[in-house]
Amino acid sequence: MSQLDIQGNRSGRHHSSSYIFKRARWEISRILFRLTPTPLFELRSTILRMNGAQIGKDVHIHPGAIISYPWNLQIGDESSIGERAFIDNHGDVTIGQRATISQCSHLCSGTHDYTDPTMPLLMPPINIGDDAWVCAGCFIGPGVNIGTGAVIGARSIVVKNVAPWMVAVGHPAKEIKRRELKEKTT
Repeated sequence: MSQLDIQGNRSGRHHSSSYIFKRARWEISRILFRLTPTPLFELRSTILRMNGAQIGKDVHIHPGAIISYPWNLQIGDESSIGERAFIDNHGDVTIGQRATISQCSHLCSGTHDYTDPTMPLLMPPINIGDDAWVCAGCFIGPGVNIGTGAVIGARSIVVKNVAPWMVAVGHPAKEIKRRELKEKTT
């Protein structure tokens, strides 16, 4: 059996100069992002846009949300990201329209190839569909697609795709029923 090649993983230059500059600019911008009062959602969206994110209209991102790489983030109109949600987006993370990422959830689009002794970084994208709800404290793993209208129950761990309009819960999350919206009453 081979052993891991830690020096192989750590050697060499992993990032270009432009990437290092972009990362440094975001680290400075993130201070302002976190200091903005909660109701200033548009200001936080503007700060993210200035750092490469594609943010739709009327998006509510709370100041305690942690976004690792704004240039790998796309959010549709009227979506929200709650307090202490962690968007660890080494790879692209796309959040559809009217989608909710609740507080303390963790979307992680980075992993490593554990079969390679140097364990290179892999960056499979995450896609959250329109009208989906990732409830409080969930973990969404690399390469996962959450279908349109799906609901991920609180504290669930999702490592496989969830079909549209399904409710999924557990560790690992399993689809348990179809999400049915009630008729709107006036």
